[in-house]
Amino acid sequence: MTLAPTQRLLDEAVAARRGIGAFNVLHLETAEALVAAAEQTGLPVVLQLSENCVRFHGGLEPIARATLAVADASSAEVAVHLDHAEDAELALRAIDLGFGSVMYDGAKLPFEQNVATTRRVVAHAAASDVLVEAELGEIGGKDGAHAPGVRTDPDEAARFVDATGVGALAVAVGSSHAMTERVAAIDLDLISRLRDAVPVPLVLHGSSGVSDDLIVAGIRSGLVKVNVSTHLNAQFTAAIRDYLEANPTAVDSRKYLAAGRDAIAREAARLLELFGSAGKDPNG
Repeated sequence: MTLAPTQRLLDEAVAARRGIGAFNVLHLETAEALVAAAEQTGLPVVLQLSENCVRFHGGLEPIARATLAVADASSAEVAVHLDHAEDAELALRAIDLGFGSVMYDGAKLPFEQNVATTRRVVAHAAASDVLVEAELGEIGGKDGAHAPGVRTDPDEAARFVDATGVGALAVAVGSSHAMTERVAAIDLDLISRLRDAVPVPLVLHGSSGVSDDLIVAGIRSGLVKVNVSTHLNAQFTAAIRDYLEANPTAVDSRKYLAAGRDAIAREAARLLELFGSAGKDPNG
């Protein structure tokens, strides 16, 4: 199956009032695991490459082309997205490589500068029908740059979306990046007000720190795209630790990487089904 446009996947999720999982790729094994989860569940998935991932691999093209190839070969509905690009030029390159969507993250910039640079990315993306996600209102835990307690203002969000033409908006509602415990409290009332204020799908970053029940409640309040990275990374690492403890003489890295890959596939499948279940009547 060919790559799925992120815009269509989000539109379908909005229509069904369910969430869609957007999971970060760190290396080829992650991409393979996430696609396996989508195939197993029959649900769509968004594969995300972050600016940090690109830096780790020494450049965009090698890991991007590998991820696009894995997605393109899948029988599932798979979109590929650039996550948290603070470098606008990186976002432009991802658009040209065939990504279905990109996130330009100008949240550290003053409002007007964020608007101007985001509009530039949106203009480039429009020629290729690529969706642009942006961020307004800082999300905690991002390299210490985002102050805890910051929240996205609905009125400012409405002005930002109108001024930039973005197709999705990442909002600060109480989650925090890189959390290893699922204890974050997201503001459901604020999510509902943001949903009513802006005409584009809302994105939750830092979802690894949010419990299952609260994520489902957040989707029912208006969240659409739910980003998960740290939680899945923990599954991968724990499975590798277990394998090496059980097989102390192992030297073939494929054996323990396969254990990690399988662990991600299992948990990603569970999360896809959890996010998809939000569209069902809890009393039905």
